[in-house]
Amino acid sequence: MPNHQGSLDRVFHALADPSRRRIVERLVRGPASVSELARPLEMSLPAVLQHLQVLEGSGLVVSEKAGRVRTCRLEPAVLRAAETWLGAQRTTWERRLDRLDEVLTGHGPSDPPTHGEDRP
Repeated sequence: MPNHQGSLDRVFHALADPSRRRIVERLVRGPASVSELARPLEMSLPAVLQHLQVLEGSGLVVSEKAGRVRTCRLEPAVLRAAETWLGAQRTTWERRLDRLDEVLTGHGPSDPPTHGEDRP
């Protein structure tokens, strides 16, 4: 999927800011109005709206307007995609560290690579 990397970039960019992470943490508990999301943050409402625009642009947050109230909710599929990518990276590094441990301790595969230490 060609957009996959760009989507991940936008998600990680959105999550790079502590205020946006706080908004996401709040939305994990369920939908909330913009004013409810802004209440615990020490910033102006326009600043909160800018943060929400970044979150919406990444796909992490979806908002709907009913009358004068804009309600935001988390889009779990986008968060899961980032989690899947992180999990794959973790698995890769765990395998590499396991192989390093095998090499360093000598408890590895039956044909570990030799580096000249067994020469007569």
